[in-house]
Amino acid sequence: MSSKDKGVVVWFTGLSGAGKSTIADALVPKLRAAGKKVEVLDGDVVRTHLSKGLGFSREDRDTNIARIAFVAHLLARNGVTVLVAAISPYKETRDSARALIGDFVEVHVAPPLSECVARDTKGLYKKAIAGEIAQFTGISDPYEPPDAPELALDTSVLTVDEAVERVRVALVAKGYLDVARRDAAHAS
Repeated sequence: MSSKDKGVVVWFTGLSGAGKSTIADALVPKLRAAGKKVEVLDGDVVRTHLSKGLGFSREDRDTNIARIAFVAHLLARNGVTVLVAAISPYKETRDSARALIGDFVEVHVAPPLSECVARDTKGLYKKAIAGEIAQFTGISDPYEPPDAPELALDTSVLTVDEAVERVRVALVAKGYLDVARRDAAHAS
């Protein structure tokens, strides 16, 4: 099976406002230009449609991530490159996703908390710090960073284009993106 036909899940994890969705969305046209079938599973979108009614308890968060992992697994085994952009705060749940999926590249999007707070256009961090939002990851609920992600991106010092390029290079190095197609992906 060529890398064009091989599916993979690129799992972007990190705090709210880290840049997970921004990087995933910017990566899509590069991957499509390289001949990949691509789907994005954004945590907020999935929560609205597939996980409607779930709260933010540990059990509900784990259920949400398990649902995302299951859908990502189905897509990846059918040759799709799946970009998951979800906080996914618990190591154990991400490890379960990795075990289910197999072809899994974990990307920790990791600017400092202060950068995430500064980027917060919805004022969620401000409300969480003031105690108005319970169970807010990174403030009143834990975030367990990955021990050994395939890639860590500090988006306080990297541009979106630089972050996308690092992910693309990692996918080439791991055999999920053809080297021969690299120039087409890079040129778009």
